[in-house]
Amino acid sequence: MLIGPVFTREFAIAPRRVRVYFTRAAHAAVLLLICWTAWLLLTGTQRVRDVGDLARFGTTLFQVLAALQLVLLLFLSAILAAGAVAQEKDRKTLVLLLLTRLTNSELVLGRLLASLLNLLVMLAAALPVFMLTALLGGISHAQIARVFAVTLATVLACGSLGSTLALWREKTFQTVALTILVLVLWLAAWSMVDLGVFGDEWLGVSSRHWATGFSPWHAILAASRPIVPTVPALGFLGTPVHWFLAVAMAFAVTLSGVAVARVRVWNPSAELREGRREPEARRESAAGVFLAAGRKRSETGAAPVTQAAAHADRHKTRAVWDNPVIWREVRTWAYGRRMLIVKLIYLVLFAVAAAGLHRMVALQHAASTTEAAAALILLLLLSLVLVNAQAVTSLTTEHDGRSLDLLLVTDLTPKEIVFGKLGGVFYNAKEMVVLPALLCVWLGWQGIFGLEDLFLLVGGLAILYGFVAMLGIHAGMHYSNSRYAIATSLGTVFFLFVGVAACIWMMIVFSGSFHAQFMPFFVLMVAGGTGLYLVLGARNPSTAIGIASFACPFATFYAITSYLLGSHIAAFLAMAFAYGLATVALLIPAIDEFDVATGRTTAEL
Repeated sequence: MLIGPVFTREFAIAPRRVRVYFTRAAHAAVLLLICWTAWLLLTGTQRVRDVGDLARFGTTLFQVLAALQLVLLLFLSAILAAGAVAQEKDRKTLVLLLLTRLTNSELVLGRLLASLLNLLVMLAAALPVFMLTALLGGISHAQIARVFAVTLATVLACGSLGSTLALWREKTFQTVALTILVLVLWLAAWSMVDLGVFGDEWLGVSSRHWATGFSPWHAILAASRPIVPTVPALGFLGTPVHWFLAVAMAFAVTLSGVAVARVRVWNPSAELREGRREPEARRESAAGVFLAAGRKRSETGAAPVTQAAAHADRHKTRAVWDNPVIWREVRTWAYGRRMLIVKLIYLVLFAVAAAGLHRMVALQHAASTTEAAAALILLLLLSLVLVNAQAVTSLTTEHDGRSLDLLLVTDLTPKEIVFGKLGGVFYNAKEMVVLPALLCVWLGWQGIFGLEDLFLLVGGLAILYGFVAMLGIHAGMHYSNSRYAIATSLGTVFFLFVGVAACIWMMIVFSGSFHAQFMPFFVLMVAGGTGLYLVLGARNPSTAIGIASFACPFATFYAITSYLLGSHIAAFLAMAFAYGLATVALLIPAIDEFDVATGRTTAEL
């Protein structure tokens, strides 16, 4: 057996799933489509005269593909590894595994490698595409080997991070949010080192080489270059790329070692080990809240008094609002008391971003709207991802904990459930929503944005927050498997914002023209819209969802290019129409077809 029965089982049944073949084929197809699009960009703006032009194109294309693949697999490996363990915890199957004769290493390493198996297959499928780029010239096999070594080390390190945090934390949202925040903090910190914020040299090694040795982003950029300089101060490691490989593997081994040593200490949680079942704990659980809702409605004649509700009346209870769903989200620690850790890390990142913007304003480095908006984009994207993660985990936790079944047998209406969850999402993620908006207002106060631009920015941000929250609810409702729901929801956000921004980056790199290069991206946008429709509307076909699926990629592309060209109102109108339509298209079926989506009326079929 390979690293225990957990991995052996996944290794044996993975080839039976159509999803494995689809994902690896889709990954290779998208890389080939990017190559074709880049070629159209090049030939549409200039003539290719000799092999030198081909070699320069091949080098640039190789660097773009390497960077895009790293960003995709970096976040996917961490999220999938964290989601796999979190699902075991929510379904209480991790406790069953702990009761078996599995050793700690078989449990931790087996679950980690099983969650990363699909990504490793995707990475293997991408290798022939990268080898094809070498035929253009300007790319050596050593470059390809370095890039894939850095990507593989990053996947293992990030997967170990997500798995360890999931074994440590109890709640799914805590796990997913902490994983995302730690990754962003990791990349942001070493980007600041690369910029020389903390000095130009440490211990005889330049800050740029330090950043390459510890940051996967800087390591992949260095690995994709034709020549990697040797640094004498690194000794036998030689180059910063080799330094990163050693650091990443040491990071993965250390985290996995900690998880192996502590897995039976962290799990089961202290609450389960101590058998804590006080009345207050029951009342704050999902079951207690829904029983309290039934009891309250029985007092008003809405429903008969049940035996469970009568038994609960023996204890002192807290007053529950008319909508118990939002009451539980707001008035209890539904996502754990250690949610404060997530908020604290976010506040640290927000403070770093705000300090950087304040420094730019003080030094007059942000003299234009575009420069200030570029400084905000990472913080805004992070807040959108966290709101989306909060939304999707708010329902996947109910699925895995079987408390959604309690919701379905009550007389709560679909509106109460859906709007209760949305209200809870924005309440629990209020720091992620309010602070970026206040930062935008402060920039407007400083004169970086005009009043009109400030209104457009804050208004567009509000529309996007509504979209990502509803997207998370939709994915959590239609996918009972929490790993697929989280990957689908966060993957959609990644494609719509990071993916389209990457298209703009390719446009700048290969041609620099925004007006004449829409057609090369047309096929890419159509393919993206088709993928969105399969993800969002395949389980519940809808004309509105179909229109929104194709409108969102095109609207995002148009909005970004319009903004960079100075047409801010056009960018806002495109985003407002597309994402407003998408939000409504997801919201209406969630309410009108709630019973079908959740299985309330089809459970016996």
